[in-house]
Amino acid sequence: MPSDRATPIKPSSFLYLHPDLSRSDNSAMTCVLVVSSNLGQWRPKVTILQCVKTDSIQNRTARALGNLAMEPESCGDIHSAGAVPLLVDNLTACQDSQCLQSVVRALRNLADSPQHRLALAQQGAVRPLAELLAAAPDPALTLALVRALLELSRGCSRACAEQLSLGGALGPLVSLASHPKKAVREATILILANLCAQGLVRPALGNAGGVDVLLGELRRRRGPNGAGPASQQPLVRAVCLLCREAINRARLRDAGGLELLMGLLRDPRASAWHPRVVAALVGFLYDTGALGRLQALGLVPLLAGQLCGDAGDEEEEGREAASWDFPEERTPDRAEAGSFRSLRSWLISEGYAAGPGDISPDWSPERCPPPPPPPEPAEPTSPTLGPTSLRTPRTLRTPGRSPAAAAEEPWGREGPALLLLSRFSQAPDPSGALVTGPALCGLLAYVTGSPGPPSPRALRILARLTCNPACLEAFVRSYGAALLRAWLVLGVAPDDWPSLRARPARRQHRELGEMLLQNLTVQAESPFGVGALTHLLLSGSPEDRVACALTLPFICRKPSLWRRLLLDQGGLRLLLSALTRPAPHPLFLFFAADSLSCLQGLLSPTVIPAPPPPIPLDLDPPSPCLYEPLLGPAPIPAPDLHFLLDSGLRLPAQRAASATASPFFRALLAGSFAEAQMDLVPLRGLSPSAAWPILHHLHGCRGCGAALRPIPPPGQPLLGSEAEEALEAAGRFLLPGLEEELEEAVGHIHLGPHGGPESVGEVFRLGRPRLVAHCARWTLGPGQCPRKRALALVGLVEAAGEEAGPLTEALLAVVMGVELGAKGSRLDW
Repeated sequence: MPSDRATPIKPSSFLYLHPDLSRSDNSAMTCVLVVSSNLGQWRPKVTILQCVKTDSIQNRTARALGNLAMEPESCGDIHSAGAVPLLVDNLTACQDSQCLQSVVRALRNLADSPQHRLALAQQGAVRPLAELLAAAPDPALTLALVRALLELSRGCSRACAEQLSLGGALGPLVSLASHPKKAVREATILILANLCAQGLVRPALGNAGGVDVLLGELRRRRGPNGAGPASQQPLVRAVCLLCREAINRARLRDAGGLELLMGLLRDPRASAWHPRVVAALVGFLYDTGALGRLQALGLVPLLAGQLCGDAGDEEEEGREAASWDFPEERTPDRAEAGSFRSLRSWLISEGYAAGPGDISPDWSPERCPPPPPPPEPAEPTSPTLGPTSLRTPRTLRTPGRSPAAAAEEPWGREGPALLLLSRFSQAPDPSGALVTGPALCGLLAYVTGSPGPPSPRALRILARLTCNPACLEAFVRSYGAALLRAWLVLGVAPDDWPSLRARPARRQHRELGEMLLQNLTVQAESPFGVGALTHLLLSGSPEDRVACALTLPFICRKPSLWRRLLLDQGGLRLLLSALTRPAPHPLFLFFAADSLSCLQGLLSPTVIPAPPPPIPLDLDPPSPCLYEPLLGPAPIPAPDLHFLLDSGLRLPAQRAASATASPFFRALLAGSFAEAQMDLVPLRGLSPSAAWPILHHLHGCRGCGAALRPIPPPGQPLLGSEAEEALEAAGRFLLPGLEEELEEAVGHIHLGPHGGPESVGEVFRLGRPRLVAHCARWTLGPGQCPRKRALALVGLVEAAGEEAGPLTEALLAVVMGVELGAKGSRLDW
């Protein structure tokens, strides 16, 4: 067999054809002289193929042409000289294996470009090769044939596929896919993969067993010891193209192809092929069994993830790769609108028409008024949409139609995934697949993140799910209603939490969210919905009961319903008690804060008192100070007592005023204790800043600003600060008025305009009942930013720890519009 590594002959060089030229063989000598003459003139060289029919001369000539064809310029000259038909004739006329191998090699080298491959196919070079392969030749010739067919089938043209099929090569190629020789086996598999680019040959290829061969090879290459992604690419493309015909889809489904395609979708290394795989799965749109299997394999969340993923780099398919279930009909007069072709294909596939002849060619959308929109189950216009449609513009318009005509459904990169999701949503109970966190997040991310107007199909999917009574419980269990409100109405997506990053609010998103929640409200307030919600709250699992209590304020507007479920049957307390448990959802605390705020608005929209106005720190105190005169060089009146602090500081005081301020100091300074006779009374455990408001309070100062001195600024901890020391001393010295003043000062500074949600937890950690109530009011107060409200609740939960009782009571009192007493009176209903 001739070697492929022979050095190509350069123009004007001498070609040595045979070692023995001493015999008087005129034909051989003629060949030598002709070929070794001026190589720029190809017609004399080709003439020998036509004139001399001796196998040995034909063999040498074919070898010479094969060598010369390895140079691109020479290859084009050989084509121009008309050598291809003569080489093709030799394939049928010659019986010598060596000569046939030389001819096959020459044809393979002549297929060096798409134009030359197409020219070879159009001149009938493929069919004789296919017939030779079908005749079961010797191993050497078999290898030469499959290598030649591999070159000729690259970018497989229609003519190449037709000739391979007519030449009977499909069956032998499938058989050779299990050949013991690796070179033959791999070349054959690639030929089969290349043939899948032509729709006309795919059904016959499937009949010959090509589906099992390609699936098996792809499965092997994806195994632990398989090849890399580059070697898998042609097989992935071939398997996806096989999904375009019903007969091959059935074979692929039975051979485990669905599991293989799902494995590709799950593989992040195959992300470039994901759009092609999703488009291939559209072919199973009306295969109920396959759809059920795909749903069980987890297709829906993968599709939802595809909506906002990056498009793959797959090349577009030509028109000849379209499904051969409905071969394209060519009309010489005018091109039909794409929507009409799709409608005709659908009518035939559904049995409404026996064939294209049953539909008048005079009818088209251009000649009759546009019909009303079809019902949603008929929205997929063709189950065999291919990757070609993935590159079409987002808004399509049928060529030749006036702008007033109805526009077609927008079809972008996300079109196949939306079509499949829409099909799943049309099931009687789609809740198990579509009303889940991943699926809803994918749909909402697409709707809110699309650079242009989102596809109406996505909006219809969401509307269909919220209007389906069978999906109500799933929306409650999965926190779907809370997610709709947070993402669409409030503009907070899961990726936005817990940061304070705000996305631009869009009116259309808010209106969509309100419409979807209204759909759920209609379902919840129906007799079926009332029963379902009551069952979830009373008989569901602990997680379902919490989810139901949290969701009710969003979807229930009838006071009799939410009062009975949340108040009478304990739903509100159930939700509050779940705040300190492990969160069942990443946005649980955000949902809970929003839910409590909504419920508070339903219960008492105008009762909640607003926090007291902040005290301006940079202005003079509003009340006169009665203690300052004692600190001057000539105090009036003169102090008759000094308090000694641990630091050694002496603070002047009036014994009579101090004794009347509280029972503690009355017993200390006017009772039977030794301090009653002392002029210097020690006060233990007080820093100067903590003692400052106490001395002012003892001498009658109220609101002079002294209570602000020990309060640290926002952002600094309160636990262990002088503010906590002052509060503890006020309680120890029985000064309730000072306690209240200090608590108000803490609230003004840390929960006022200079404070933030991070300060709420710090204030709560002080454990003061009035401050706890103040934190709850700040968190659930009307007009509070949803993000700040949720962050404040997070801080409260962290500060409460395992002691959730005070927090629960405070939040409950705020929601119900009840003021907690000084010691935190309990609501037991």
